[in-house]
Amino acid sequence: MAGVVAAVAAAGWAAASAVAGVHQYERLAISPAGDLVAAVETVELPGRTAEPHGTLVVRKVADGAVLAAYDPCNSCTYADPTWSPDGKILTFIGADRRTRTAQVLQVVDGKVMIPVAFPGLLAKPRWSPDGAVLAMLATAHPSKESGATNPGAARVGEIDAAPDERRIAVLASGAVRMVSPADRFVYEYDWTPDGRGFVATDAVGDGDNNWWVAKLEAIDLATGAARTIAAPKVQMGYPRVSPDGATVVFIGGLMSDFPVIGGDLYAVPFSGGEARDVTPGFKGSFNSLTWRRGGLYATALVGDRATLFSVGKDWSFRPLWSDAASLAAGDGRLAISADGTRFATTRQTFTVAPQIAAGPIKALKAITHDNDALVANAEARSVTWTRDGQSVQGWLLAPKGLEPGKTYPMAVQIHGGPSSAVEPRFTWEGTTHALLDRGYFIFEPNPRGSYGQGEAFTRANVEDFGGGDLRDVLAGVDAVEKIAPVDDRRLAVYGGSYGGYMTMWAVTHTDRFRAGAAGAGIADWVSYYGQNGIDQWMVPFFGGTAYDNPAVYDRLSPIRYIKQAKTPTFIYVGELDVECPPAQSLEFWHGLKAMGVPTSLVIYPGEGHHIAKPTNQQDVDARTLAWFERYLGSAQ
Repeated sequence: MAGVVAAVAAAGWAAASAVAGVHQYERLAISPAGDLVAAVETVELPGRTAEPHGTLVVRKVADGAVLAAYDPCNSCTYADPTWSPDGKILTFIGADRRTRTAQVLQVVDGKVMIPVAFPGLLAKPRWSPDGAVLAMLATAHPSKESGATNPGAARVGEIDAAPDERRIAVLASGAVRMVSPADRFVYEYDWTPDGRGFVATDAVGDGDNNWWVAKLEAIDLATGAARTIAAPKVQMGYPRVSPDGATVVFIGGLMSDFPVIGGDLYAVPFSGGEARDVTPGFKGSFNSLTWRRGGLYATALVGDRATLFSVGKDWSFRPLWSDAASLAAGDGRLAISADGTRFATTRQTFTVAPQIAAGPIKALKAITHDNDALVANAEARSVTWTRDGQSVQGWLLAPKGLEPGKTYPMAVQIHGGPSSAVEPRFTWEGTTHALLDRGYFIFEPNPRGSYGQGEAFTRANVEDFGGGDLRDVLAGVDAVEKIAPVDDRRLAVYGGSYGGYMTMWAVTHTDRFRAGAAGAGIADWVSYYGQNGIDQWMVPFFGGTAYDNPAVYDRLSPIRYIKQAKTPTFIYVGELDVECPPAQSLEFWHGLKAMGVPTSLVIYPGEGHHIAKPTNQQDVDARTLAWFERYLGSAQ
């Protein structure tokens, strides 16, 4: 019966993929031989009222032809496809978000089997090097979906209840057997080359809050015993063990959000010791790592380009390929075959819709064409400028159909983080797309604190939120106005998370913007420290806790400058936002109301840090567009 289900799904998928919409390819994996790719594929339709149901699709690397499609669970969200080392078994996870249960799904000889169902969350299945054991991350009986951006559990009853634990587990005798210690939350893990255990980043306590103080641990497969390899002061991503088992390499740096990774390469003996930065002064931000037979491969954002490097045994690195595009795969930015000769990624730019690109790295080409007919509603260019003696980069999106001699309004979108960066992504819906359709220019700066220009640049906003980064943004606006027909009298500012904070900061520190829209912002860092569920992230950015260093927290709080505010500001937030609780938006809204500044606040029920329900997303778009047109006027 499983074989029949797979065949029907494949036929149905071929028909569904022809429906008008944007075809998405997520969690991409490549087979060990490099001849196949698998991804969770969906078709997103405009005006949808729910997220589309995905299908696991297997394609040929040579030409993108669909070989099979699997959809064995109509209530499941699929994730994390991975092949066994011999390429004979394709494993993926099916999760029912409503019941918070999961299944391990395996394709063998074209048939889908369910070796185990689990009362909780499962993620990141990985085979041991010899293919004998399947490991995964498991959270039994969770109170919420893992990750601080997901809606939080209701804060009622005993608040000090035990937090969710996420542990390394293995599939054994038709059951999930927990391996790593019960008191810890594992963020990332990798097998050791001998198959006897794992390297992991983990922390004791609440998983949402403690990634910023996680340790690098060795965990024994047989006993579950954990040994600390290193406890660096930086945040860590992509822990990977060298093929000889002697060294652990990871990406380390100042990071504000898991799993948004960026930093230098660090190395430490597997036996333990002090982690060492082996790429100091690198003018970029590494963002994924992969060991293959050909050696260590690392991807990085360097300026405005995604770049692949080969890393030598002496930690020298050689660029192999770069592209002004966004890249994504299931376990890094690029999926790489076992021998390191074939690569695959989901690629997109501001003007090219998502596509799977695959092949040898020097001959990477698009193998899917579902989105070829889609046309962007903007032209994009990278812009650089100088402020305070350092180079800054950003992206300018221009609407189509510009008329000679006419000037246009511009909205400045400030990204979240702050440790993050705007990378080229195809925009086909959302606030930015709506504004471009109405004739707005969009400016997306990567000010100090962003990834892409080295760790010193990322650290340049420590204890200075809203200071140098706002100067960078305003200098960027000046640079844009020299090269584009932008009306300086019709500027708006918007963003979410840190971008929401920066919007609140901007409207209390400059009158240059005629309107603002702040999503999930932060008004008062002092009160925020005690309200949010991830206060550990703040310590390295503020030089201590709010109780140790209150003057810095207070100085950088927009609410302290509320009497300077004049800019009409729309505010929105999710009711169950763990990262930026709605109390912060309420506080800023109240302050603007008290000052007589036009404002509006919407709290979306059941939503977390990211507004996830399509109907709520569409409401944000409509309200933001209407707000800007009210105070800037129409561009058309």
